[in-house]
Amino acid sequence: MPQVLTLPHGKLTRYAAAQHGPKPALILCPGGGYEFCSIREGAPAARAFARDGVESFVLEYDCAPVPLDTMPLHTLAAAVAWVRRNAAQLRIAPDRIAVGGFSAGAHLAGMLAAVWHRPEWFEPDTDLQCHRPNAAVLCYPVVTAGEYGHRGSFARLAGTDPEKQRAFSLEMLVDARTPPVFLWHTLEDQTARVENTLLLEAALRKAGVPHEVHLFPHGVHGLALADLETCDPARGRRPDRHVNRWQALCAEWIKEL
Repeated sequence: MPQVLTLPHGKLTRYAAAQHGPKPALILCPGGGYEFCSIREGAPAARAFARDGVESFVLEYDCAPVPLDTMPLHTLAAAVAWVRRNAAQLRIAPDRIAVGGFSAGAHLAGMLAAVWHRPEWFEPDTDLQCHRPNAAVLCYPVVTAGEYGHRGSFARLAGTDPEKQRAFSLEMLVDARTPPVFLWHTLEDQTARVENTLLLEAALRKAGVPHEVHLFPHGVHGLALADLETCDPARGRRPDRHVNRWQALCAEWIKEL
């Protein structure tokens, strides 16, 4: 049975990789528009990465009460800090801990990657280095509160005030201290449009942040692994061998960091 850790405002479930350490680790945040945590974007992806030698964790973060503000960010930061503090016991390399996610969960992972070093985003006396991610994996991410924004996600985070929503816009937050980023998106995504990834890629390039980007021509939003286990035909989410390759490419990328 997977190991489960209860955190303030969340739960962290471990999916151990069989390899002996020190292993890289990946903490995954499922999407769901900050309304819920998608089952399809949690355990199946974590199991796939664990099979590829990446110690994996799924973070189920609270999505209420709204506006959420920094609550999910603090929950993910606590998860990273716990994994780093327990790295030796878990046979994890403490300097190879990545955060990742899908859709709104990718926004959450991107937030920590962007602001981990900024004390104004965290409680006083927080050890910022302890929750520093070493990489970020962002799958069809919610990024911008601007023209191409997923309005529901930013309303859940910040209410209806556009200025407060813009404070969570990732392309405005990344800088030279953002860790390396792996990004993928589909050009046909009509929920979190591909412009989200394109805006973030441009900001990463401007800041000099190493990154890898994959744009697939076909596929709706929320494909997860794009395999039989995570398909959702009622919503057009069908298995796609080509899109499914993102996971193997990402596992390689994490292990080569």
